[in-house]
Amino acid sequence: MTELVEQNARYLVVRINTTEASLNNADMIRQQLAGLLSQHQNNLILELQQVEYADSSFLGALVAVLKQAISIKKEVVLVGLRKDIHNLMSLIRLDKVFKIYPSLPEAVQAIS
Repeated sequence: MTELVEQNARYLVVRINTTEASLNNADMIRQQLAGLLSQHQNNLILELQQVEYADSSFLGALVAVLKQAISIKKEVVLVGLRKDIHNLMSLIRLDKVFKIYPSLPEAVQAIS
């Protein structure tokens, strides 16, 4: 479900490899991301270009990972959201919680 694409001293780039992020795979994605966060103690940049559908359980999994990241003073940044998913994030105000960027270079530049 997740693929570690890039790793360096400041961040990990992780691709979410599913078109449907839902109850069926949200817990697995959360566990994989939490494991990477625990293992590397690094900022996460999540590439979501492939995700065509996301439900509340997936969004909850992202929030859980963000809470874990905040506890170790790290960030979770989202990249490449499709328009409808970005609109959903805005509708439920998660765009105020997550940093969202259209491209990976912009996200990389923004990571502190």
